[in-house]
Amino acid sequence: MTGVLLAVIYFAFVSLGLPDGLLGAAWPTMGPALGVPVSWAGGISTVISLGTIVSALMSDRMTLRFGVGRVTACSVATTAVALMGFSWSSAYWMLLVCAVPYGLGAGGVDAALNNYVAVHYASRHMSWLHCMWGVGASVGPYVMSLALTDGHGWPWGYRAIGVIQMVLTAVLLCTLPLWRGRVVLAPGAQHEEDTRKAGDAPEGTASTTARGRAQSRGAHPMGLAQVMAIRGVAPTIAMFFCYCALETTTGLWAGSYMVQQRGVDRAVAAAWVALFFVGITVGRAVGGLLTLWCDDPTMIRLGQAILGCGLLLMMIPASQHGWTLAGLGLVGLGCAPIYPSIIHATPGYFGEERSQSIVGVQMAGAYTGSLIVPPVFGLIAQRVTLAWFPWCLLALLVVMVLLHERLRRTVGSGRRALS
Repeated sequence: MTGVLLAVIYFAFVSLGLPDGLLGAAWPTMGPALGVPVSWAGGISTVISLGTIVSALMSDRMTLRFGVGRVTACSVATTAVALMGFSWSSAYWMLLVCAVPYGLGAGGVDAALNNYVAVHYASRHMSWLHCMWGVGASVGPYVMSLALTDGHGWPWGYRAIGVIQMVLTAVLLCTLPLWRGRVVLAPGAQHEEDTRKAGDAPEGTASTTARGRAQSRGAHPMGLAQVMAIRGVAPTIAMFFCYCALETTTGLWAGSYMVQQRGVDRAVAAAWVALFFVGITVGRAVGGLLTLWCDDPTMIRLGQAILGCGLLLMMIPASQHGWTLAGLGLVGLGCAPIYPSIIHATPGYFGEERSQSIVGVQMAGAYTGSLIVPPVFGLIAQRVTLAWFPWCLLALLVVMVLLHERLRRTVGSGRRALS
């Protein structure tokens, strides 16, 4: 049943990615239709990010109490309701209200499943898991582009994705029995318990120790102050801040950048936004194979190098759109290995018994980047110019590179990141 459970986790990450590219693809049309300035897309992104921060910080307690399966099913259902609310919204304030459950749902499933896979599966599965997110994130803008091209309007794009989320919720509910017996044990303990059952560990040794550690962890989840006091955690949180700020800003503003700065048609720009997510998807599919030879730090550095090349291509001033299009695809390709590799390295750096708490705080840091940077860039775009778009992304990349090298110096020699 392990293979079936892994397939269910993959489907859950498809559902997590489906809505992520919708707002950026639809906003050049949504904004004028609702009569609001272009920068107001940042307000919706801010509310979503606040919700994800709250749910990510609560993920340790929620998963230990209810189990990863129930948290995942509830989170996907909450997101489905929010998307249907988006499709029925006729005013900006209604979008803000619907953004609250969307953020809460996205943060819960993200933190719970990321840690579960980091502890229980090899690095290639983490990469392919996030490839499934990329599949969903690529399909979302494409569905929105079809809705706009066929004249149905942006509400139908949200409605279609909402229906898909409802179907995935039903699948998760039907497969809840697969998660039974995994609620009491902490992630590291469950891995050792599964190993013992397979005959790889004798009764009463490692699994017994893990069970005791898990029970004490379940009674006292780590608080934010405890997590932040761990040596090396701060750089990883800052890396997540920069990465998600870069990814979210790209997904949200790439469409507007192409329309206003490059003169691309709105419907075409919506489809081109999907290319960014296609780059992430393809990169993570290939990255899963590369992890057989490359460890997590190497995958992170490779992604950062490709990302930098993509940004440089986007900066080339040209009347043709080919450079911008190729650059956007490379930015997605470079983003591909960074996020899953940081998460997968977490248990190796800090220990499985603490990884769920740390991953939850990492997710909160990531969503804080999504919360702050996109609306700040929206103000820059409104009051200065959208032409700064690739330069702001480049600044985030440089900071992220410096943070990763600092992390390696801090804890890289103490623990070996999992590969």
